[in-house]
Amino acid sequence: MDKSIRIMNKYEYKVQGVDYKVEIEDVEGNIAKVTVNGIPFEVEMKEPVKATVKPQAVHVVPPVSQGAKFVKPEVPSTPVAAPKQEGAGHKVIAPLPGTISEVKVKVGDSVNAGDTVVVLEAMKMQNNIEADYTGTVTSVMVNQGESVMEGSTLVTIG
Repeated sequence: MDKSIRIMNKYEYKVQGVDYKVEIEDVEGNIAKVTVNGIPFEVEMKEPVKATVKPQAVHVVPPVSQGAKFVKPEVPSTPVAAPKQEGAGHKVIAPLPGTISEVKVKVGDSVNAGDTVVVLEAMKMQNNIEADYTGTVTSVMVNQGESVMEGSTLVTIG
């Protein structure tokens, strides 16, 4: 059973005089992928959204007039990146929301407690995010330029 709900809803909000354009792109379980004013976020909801209606694919064949030749349009296939899998071990989490300025490690790197693994820009300040444990990096869950929320897993150290 597919627990992912493909949604593309667009909303406009005004909060304390500030305009926000919000697009809900996808919901899987209790994680919603949204874009706020062009910045992507993953939002964790208290409870998963339950789909009430499963969308059905509809194939529409356009009418062909006399003498005209119907040419089926080609639909480009765009590969979808597989979601990153979290490695085993201790999670290094984002202490505050921000944008990843630099990822200083890769899977397989050895790190010591206190080593900087990610640089996170928040409120126009660069914040060094350090490893809490000594070990080997088993997963890197972020890329440079990505926006992250507080509590997001950045790196896993096994």
